[in-house]
Amino acid sequence: MVKQRIAIIPARGGSKRIPHKNITEFCGKPMIAWTIQAAKESGLFDRILVSTDDQSIAEVSKTWGAEVPFLRASYSDDHAPVSEATVSALQQAMNHWQESYASVIQLMANCPLRTADDITQAVTQFEAQDRSFQISCFKYGWMNPWWAVKLDTEGHPERLFPETAGQRSQDLPELFCPTGAIWIAKADMLLKTKTFYGPNHVFEPMPWESGVDIDDYDDIRFAEALSQRVSVKK
Repeated sequence: MVKQRIAIIPARGGSKRIPHKNITEFCGKPMIAWTIQAAKESGLFDRILVSTDDQSIAEVSKTWGAEVPFLRASYSDDHAPVSEATVSALQQAMNHWQESYASVIQLMANCPLRTADDITQAVTQFEAQDRSFQISCFKYGWMNPWWAVKLDTEGHPERLFPETAGQRSQDLPELFCPTGAIWIAKADMLLKTKTFYGPNHVFEPMPWESGVDIDDYDDIRFAEALSQRVSVKK
């Protein structure tokens, strides 16, 4: 049986900088709950699968409405590429449910500010443009990489882009940064290449607030402040 879309939420248990990061509390809920809820509210998915090697993450995920019929078979260490973990989960899902899928949407659990509307916008673009691989990104704002420098031990700067020295910011090209919020691929192509950076992959911009990745406690405080700001605006 062919299903249209499967959402896969990678959530390994061995995070170092924030122990059990994916189920640590964020704005009153386990962090992963925000991603599960956004996926459910979008109404786009035949399956919402959490791929984890950790039983406690599995139980929390099921409580919030995701499917976790099996634990991750491989790719659970610090060095395993997340794309390969998602491919492994996709293969496990196909074997478990005896299904195939048209597209795979990878939603990282450490991007709790990404919304159902963000997911809908990304999937709409992916399908309307008949893309094979699509990676979410955001436009750099006040942190302008064109002016980035490296510092030596005495604090002397070395420009990474000396050719832009003296240019006004409005005269420089826009720059974009990938975020793990929403990565999409045609399932057959992902199984073949084992990476979302496959042939002719494209970047799809999204609001920078929605694309915040949480890796340490400073990121949590930053994202919580953003969450309050967004709530006030609404």
